[in-house]
Amino acid sequence: MADATSASFALDVEQKGSVAIVRCHGRLVAGVSDMLNNRVRELIPDSKRIVLDLTDLQNMDSMGLGTLVRLYVSAKRAGCTLELINLGKRVRELLGMTNLLGVFTELGDKGISIRF
Repeated sequence: MADATSASFALDVEQKGSVAIVRCHGRLVAGVSDMLNNRVRELIPDSKRIVLDLTDLQNMDSMGLGTLVRLYVSAKRAGCTLELINLGKRVRELLGMTNLLGVFTELGDKGISIRF
């Protein structure tokens, strides 16, 4: 039986060749951020590009933000690109407040790609 915290976040993964699309749903917060971290790390060795689609992500806290940074580091070490698309207002504001938005590269109207 899942507790209320784990029920607040879900993800779907679609792989197309060396590209993996991870659709995030709910709230990426403490207690569930390891779910995203573990699943994406499994994808890194076989992927050249991982796209995190945040269309349905309603909220993210500092643990979720830290997870994105850790995944970026892991992907970069493996020669993989990590991209964020479809950022909601709250997620974009959090990235802006933490001065991480300036670290990201715009991907047209759809999102941003991490570049440190």
